[in-house]
Amino acid sequence: MPSLFKIPIQQLYKVGPKKAEQFQKLGIDTVGALLRFYPRSYEDWSCTVPLREAEPTDNCCIKATVEKRSKPVRVKGGITLFKLTASDGDDVMTVTLFNRAFLYDQLHEGHTYLFYGTVRQTSFGYEMTSPQIENTEKEIIRPIYPQTGTLTSKQIENSVAAALKLLPETINDPIPAAIREEYDICPLDFALHHIHFPTDKQTLTQARKRVVFEELLILQLGIGLRSSDRLLTHAYPIQTDYTEEFLTLLPYTPTNAQRRVMEQCLTDMKQDGCPMHRLIQGDVGSGKTAVAAALCYTAAKNGLQCAFMVPTEILAEQHYQSLTALFADTGLHIELLTGSTRTAEKRRILTALECGLTDIVIGTHALISDTVSFRQLGLVITDEQHRFGVSQRSALSAKGNYPHIAVMSATPIPRTLALMIFGDLDLSVIDEMPPGRLKTDTYLVSGEKRPRIYTFLKKQIDTGRQCYIVCPLVEQNDSELLSAEAYRERLEQTVLKDYRIALLHGRMKAAEKDRIMGDFAAGAIDILVATTVIEVGVNVPNAAVMLIENADRFGLSQLHQLRGRVGRGQDKSYCIMVTDTDNPATLERLRVMCRTNNGFEIADEDLRLRGPGDFFGTRQHGLPVLKSAKLSDMVSLEAAREAAQRILSDDPTLSQKEHRPLLFELRRLFYSSESGKGLFGSA
Repeated sequence: MPSLFKIPIQQLYKVGPKKAEQFQKLGIDTVGALLRFYPRSYEDWSCTVPLREAEPTDNCCIKATVEKRSKPVRVKGGITLFKLTASDGDDVMTVTLFNRAFLYDQLHEGHTYLFYGTVRQTSFGYEMTSPQIENTEKEIIRPIYPQTGTLTSKQIENSVAAALKLLPETINDPIPAAIREEYDICPLDFALHHIHFPTDKQTLTQARKRVVFEELLILQLGIGLRSSDRLLTHAYPIQTDYTEEFLTLLPYTPTNAQRRVMEQCLTDMKQDGCPMHRLIQGDVGSGKTAVAAALCYTAAKNGLQCAFMVPTEILAEQHYQSLTALFADTGLHIELLTGSTRTAEKRRILTALECGLTDIVIGTHALISDTVSFRQLGLVITDEQHRFGVSQRSALSAKGNYPHIAVMSATPIPRTLALMIFGDLDLSVIDEMPPGRLKTDTYLVSGEKRPRIYTFLKKQIDTGRQCYIVCPLVEQNDSELLSAEAYRERLEQTVLKDYRIALLHGRMKAAEKDRIMGDFAAGAIDILVATTVIEVGVNVPNAAVMLIENADRFGLSQLHQLRGRVGRGQDKSYCIMVTDTDNPATLERLRVMCRTNNGFEIADEDLRLRGPGDFFGTRQHGLPVLKSAKLSDMVSLEAAREAAQRILSDDPTLSQKEHRPLLFELRRLFYSSESGKGLFGSA
C-alpha cells in the first residue's frame, strides 16, 4: 500500500475538487496530512450534568426528555422561532431554535436527547438557545477542528473517519519501541484513532501525550542534527586574543559578566576546525554591544573581516558612530551599509569589502544583498536576533567560509528554554548590570489617573526630558483600545497642545520611521506616540518616561522591552502602565513589572503565564510549527531532549532501519519551516 502522504485528499469519499481546495487552505493535500491534522479542542458529550450544576459561562451537555413542543412563531425579519421544554428529571429548561425546522421536526415529546450549549438561568427558569442536539447514543467526546471557508468541523470529522479506515494493520511508528516503552508512549495507530475519536478522557490523554512527545522529539532531533552538522565545518581560528588591549579603549570598567562572555566567545574562536556558534543574551543595558565590539576588535586584528547586522538603519547608524569613535586610533577601517546608502558611496564600500580594505561593516538587510561580497569574512554578529529569520542570518554567513557566528538577544529567555530551542548554539548570558545604572520606577494605574499622568509628563518635559507613549493599535477601530493616531490627535488638540508631538508606527516607510526616530534622538520631539515599533530602537538617554496605554494587551517580556527604552541616561526614569481591566489574574501579572526590573525573572513569569509566544516565533528560527506541543511544557521537552540525545548518540545520521520513519517525519516537519528546505533532504 502506498504511503498515506502520497494519497491525494480527493480520493476520500465526498471530497471533490472544491472541498479539496478548502482542505489545501488548511495545509492538507494528502490523506496522511489529514490524519496529522489534530483537533484544536473537543466537545465532551460523554459527561452530562444536571441543569442546576451547569456553569452559566461554559458549554455543557444536558441529558433531558422533551415534555412539550410549542407551535412555531414567525417574528420580524423572516425568522421562525421553535420552542420546546425539556426536563432532566429534576428541573425543566426552555430550548429555543432559530429557523431549524428540520431539526425541530425530528424531536418528539417523551424522547430523551443530548443538548450541548450554554445554560442560562433567568427569572423564567433555565434556558438554552440554539444548542446542538443529538440522540443519546452519541455520548462521545467530539473533535473540533480549525475551519476555513465553507469547510466545517463536522465535514473534516467525517473525512478523518474515512481516512482512518485506510490505515494499514501495521504502520511504521517513528518512535522506536524501546523509547515508547521507557517513556510510556502509546503506539502511533492507537494515538491517531484516539486523538481524533477518543473513547474517554483517559484514551485522549494517552493520545495527546504521544503526539506532544513525538513533536518535541522531532524538534530536538532536528536541532541535534543541525548542531552536529556544524561540528564538521571549518573556520578561521583566532591566533591572538586582543581582548585586554580592547578593554583599554573603553571609558569604563566592564562587568564581570561581560568579561566572562568575552572569554567564552574567544575560547570558541580559538578552536581549530569548529566555528563559534553562540547566543549572547542579556537584559536591556547589560552591555552586549561592548562584547560584540570586543569580538570584532580581536577578529579584525587577526586579519578577519566582520559583519555586524542590525534590524534598523538608525540603529546601524548609532552602532557605526559608537564603534568609529571607540576604534578611532586603532587603524581599523569601519563602514556603514544600509538601504539608504547613496549609489556612488555603496560602490566604494562594496569594492573595499571585496578587496579586504574594510575590517568591520555595520549594516541592515543590505548586507545580505547579492552584490555584497567579502575577501575574508570571519565573524558575523546579528543584533536583536529575533528580528531576523534563519534564512537572513544564513545568507550573511554564507558570504564567508564558515565564519564565527554570534547572535545577540535583548529579550531574556529562561535559560532552560534557551538551551532547548537553541540547541545548535552555545549559550552565554550577561546577567549583571553595569554599576550606577538607575532603576526605572514602574507604576500600574487606571485610566482615571490620566490627568495626573499628563501633569507629570509636562513637568518632565519642562525640565528638559522626553517621553514615549505606546498604544496597542495604529488606527482606531470598533474596540475600546486607544490607537496611536487618535491619541496623538487628542493630545495635540487638548492637554499637551503646547508640546512637540510626533507619531511613529510600523506602517510607515523605513525612511520616515528613521527620520522621526532621528528627530526624537536629537531632542526635536518632546513626546513620541508610537506602537511597539519602538520595542527595538535607538539609545535616547534623554527619554525619561514610558507611558504604556492598555498595558494588559502586552506580554510581560514585551512590556519589559518597552520599559528598556528609558532609563538610559543619568536622570531618574519612569514607566507608567495604564489599564482599566478588573481581571485579577491580569492585574497580578502586570504587578510583576512593578515588583522587579530583572528581565530573566520577568521572562520566567511570562513563560509560566503565557507560554513562549512572546519570546520568538518558531519560524524565525527555522523550526517547525508545533501543532500540539507547547514549549512551556518543560517536563515533556526534557524527556524528548533526553530521548533525542540517546537516539543520536547511537545513530548520528538516523540511517539505521528502525530510525528511517523518524527521518521521514523530520524531513516532513522541517521542510515547511523557513530554512528547513534542504536541511535534512526533501520531504
